[in-house]
This record gives sequence, structure tokens and C-alpha cells, in this order.
Amino acid sequence: MSLTVTTWSLEQTSPDDLRPAAGPPEGVTVVRAEVPSPEFSRYLYAAVGGDLQWTDRLPLSRERWRELVERPGTETWVAYEHGTPAGYVELAAQDDGAVEIVYFGLLPQFRGRRIGGYLLSYGTARAWDLAERWPGRAPVKRVWLHTCSLDGEHAMANYRRRGFRLFDTTVEQESERPDPALWPAG
Repeated sequence: MSLTVTTWSLEQTSPDDLRPAAGPPEGVTVVRAEVPSPEFSRYLYAAVGGDLQWTDRLPLSRERWRELVERPGTETWVAYEHGTPAGYVELAAQDDGAVEIVYFGLLPQFRGRRIGGYLLSYGTARAWDLAERWPGRAPVKRVWLHTCSLDGEHAMANYRRRGFRLFDTTVEQESERPDPALWPAG
């Protein structure tokens, strides 16, 4: 059985495009994971995307995860609520002065609590100033991302509220995805 998936690509072309959300909810902080860790990255990916059918990185080896998180210009910013990981933003600088928000999301129990708007605002601002932390990188001219019909129901609205504009839409048929849930049903 196939699955119809719509993918939307969105962008900002100036730091002035960012429309930040309100400050963080009480007890929420965002910290850069400065020591690349394939284990921590995989944990965040699976914990955030388990119920959203994120599967593209699940088959990767530890070595491939390490390569991804250690690429120059790659950063992971993690939201914590009272010391517990609540979500993350993974940024990846590209050679053309663009930064992709590769992954963004919250663990299920932290959704709907006003953390997502703040984390996306914070992560987007870090995308815009990423070149300042990576000597030799060209100034950032564009921040972009993609989201799809499998992502959280509020994802697109959050991106739009933060000032991202749609620049491409694709619709593809995909084979049924395996259930990547961390926990068995029941």
C-alpha cells in the first residue's frame, strides 16, 4: 500500500523575516550540544519523530551518525524543561550561504505547551548567526526547511508565524513506512 506525502519547502531570505515567538515558558532553556554525539542525536531524532514516522535516519550506522553530527557548520540546539530534553533543532550550513533547519520538533509530551514557537524562533536566530560561530563560513543569506504532511499538525502554522515563506511543494507516493515508535502499543 502506498502513502501520499506532500512536502512543503519554506525559507527566509533575511534575518528581518524572523517573527519571534514570546519568550520561553517558565523552566525552559535552550542549549547548544557542543560535543557532537551520535547517540544523543539519534535519541533526539527517535524521541521526537517516533510518532511522526521519521524513518530516514533510523537505518544509519553509528559511524554515519557521527559523520553527520560532526560536519563543520552542523549544530544541535536542545530545549530543556526543568532539565529534561523537550525538543531540538538541527542546523546544517551549506556552501552557498544557506543554512538548512534539517530537523525540528518536540517530544510528544512537550507539544502544545508553547515551547515549539520559542524553540523555532531561537533555532532560526541561531541559523542566521551561525557563520559567526564557524570561522571561514560565508555570511548566511538564507535559512530554509521542509515539512511534510506526516509532521505534527501545527508545524506549518508555526513556520508561517515565524516568518517562513513557501517556495516549493511536491507530492509523492511513498511505500508504507515502518512504525518507528519507541514503545510498543498497549
